[in-house]
Amino acid sequence: MPSLSPHPLHDWNLTPTQAVALQRELACRIERRDRIGEVRRIAGVDIGFEQGGEVTRAAVVVLDYPSLEMIDQVVARIPTRMPYIPGLLSFREVPAALQAFAELPSELRSEVDLLMVDGHGIAHPRRMGVAAHLGLWLDLSSLGVAKKRLTGRHGDVADERGAWAPLTDGEETLGVVMRSRQGVKPIFVSPGHRLSVDTATQWALACLGRYKLPEPTRLADRLASRRGQKS
Repeated sequence: MPSLSPHPLHDWNLTPTQAVALQRELACRIERRDRIGEVRRIAGVDIGFEQGGEVTRAAVVVLDYPSLEMIDQVVARIPTRMPYIPGLLSFREVPAALQAFAELPSELRSEVDLLMVDGHGIAHPRRMGVAAHLGLWLDLSSLGVAKKRLTGRHGDVADERGAWAPLTDGEETLGVVMRSRQGVKPIFVSPGHRLSVDTATQWALACLGRYKLPEPTRLADRLASRRGQKS
């Protein structure tokens, strides 16, 4: 599998204990301040499983910004490398996402400015959700958009499009809980790498369309569902 980096972060053949220790180490390398320039290309990423979890499937779509029109799309399938273990999903999911990125045309891959991943960023018990892990590996600004809470607490969110409440763990703000569409359950937005909470929130809002999910992850989810059964 291509690493997409001259210096890969780590090997994937790890025990759960080794993976937990590595998450703590990698979390210290996550940049929580903005390091993002002009955004012209956004990649949406969705990861699922087939054949009873034996195959990991990653869908990547690349969108133009601000039109949010799709430029290209890829679905990659690889053998699943780790069983389902709560808190270690990035070790199960990221390898397929890297394979999908490797299958994009090289010139387009180099134009991606922002990753929007169906999953959590730093809103993770060890601050290393799939969006943080993938952003760190690719050295790209990234954010996670998840449908369910993994960690943290929040107050009520007003039932109006664009309303949000902070997602916190003690004194630490991990992201926001956002009402992306009136009358539907909120989504959980958190920065992954090279983004602040405020900027991650702004990008999630900027990419909202008529649906619950922001367009990059919605289109990746739709592509993955069309190419195989979601799980």
